[in-house]
Amino acid sequence: MNFTELSNTIFRRAVADYHVTDHVDAPVPNPYEEGSIEHELYCKAWIDVVQWHLEDIIRDPHIDPVAALALKRRIDVSNQNRTDRVEHIDSYFWNQYHHITPLPDARINTESPAWAIDRLSILHVKIYHMQIEANRTDVSEEQHDKCAHKLAVLMEQLDDMTTSINQLLEDYQAGRRIMKVYRQMKMYNDPNLNPVLYQNK
Repeated sequence: MNFTELSNTIFRRAVADYHVTDHVDAPVPNPYEEGSIEHELYCKAWIDVVQWHLEDIIRDPHIDPVAALALKRRIDVSNQNRTDRVEHIDSYFWNQYHHITPLPDARINTESPAWAIDRLSILHVKIYHMQIEANRTDVSEEQHDKCAHKLAVLMEQLDDMTTSINQLLEDYQAGRRIMKVYRQMKMYNDPNLNPVLYQNK
């Protein structure tokens, strides 16, 4: 099993595990050994599926404004956790590939491999929920057909992303791509870099 197949398996499992309770505060039932890449991938997927549901909740038109603000703060924290988890996964890739000498004509990729894995994880959440919508029996035929079409597109995207990430990792291994990792350096969460925060100290 290659890395992307492993990721797809873990992401599907995490999304299914979340929906056993379908609750944003459910404990994380991570079955993988702490410190392993499998554990990191499961944590990443869990963050994504919880945040998907938080984003649903905050769009309730009848939500209490105070509760909405608290939820927005929680989503901000979740986004930071997501970024941190991606960077942990990138550290794994860095350890795997940084020692490989690039070929003279090696190219640089537009994103690090873990950010591609990030999009793959989120895609699994989209597919799970679009499958639900495509299976509904309380909607018009037109809506059903639209959702079925969207699901087909998402499944095609899953195949394409799986292939392209595999090819990217193969390129790193062969020296056809230059391994680089850029940390996000987000400023709005940093009390020393966000002017709204440091001007109100």
